[in-house]
Amino acid sequence: MSFPGKGLLKGLAVTMRTMTKRSVTAHYPDALPELPPRSRGVIALIEENCTVCMLCARECPAWCIYIDSHKDTIPATTEGGRDKSRNVLDRFAIDFSICMYCSICVEVCPFDALHWSPEFEYAELDIRELTHEKERLREWMWTVPAPAALDEGAEPAKEITTAQKAAERQGRPTP
Repeated sequence: MSFPGKGLLKGLAVTMRTMTKRSVTAHYPDALPELPPRSRGVIALIEENCTVCMLCARECPAWCIYIDSHKDTIPATTEGGRDKSRNVLDRFAIDFSICMYCSICVEVCPFDALHWSPEFEYAELDIRELTHEKERLREWMWTVPAPAALDEGAEPAKEITTAQKAAERQGRPTP
């Protein structure tokens, strides 16, 4: 047999038990959260790797990447040779107020110019300051973690063995 208000008493009992337990809330500024490895915080830029191919801006579903560039002419190195032209990056900006953190721009970059940094503390008082220009994106690069180590039994990367062979040919010590 059940009496009226039995559910209410069960609920109050749960409330009383919970009130007597210690809180597990981490107070944010004093206790920083433990982030999972390779978490997404802010996008960092290696300006030297960017060839202004515009793939990141074209593939971005939020259209939050702004790129401006100009062509620079490099004179021919040999007589009768052709002048070369190359793209020079003038502006690279990401508007984090509309970024969806989908990682498409980082994945699509063929030259590894964009990387995820786990840094998440970049709040601003003015929304216009959430547009980070290339200078600020470059500053985030020091917070990018190193890539995961290879398995112990795996062969070293082809780029590393090629660089070691080239260093040996030039007579430099290899690590």
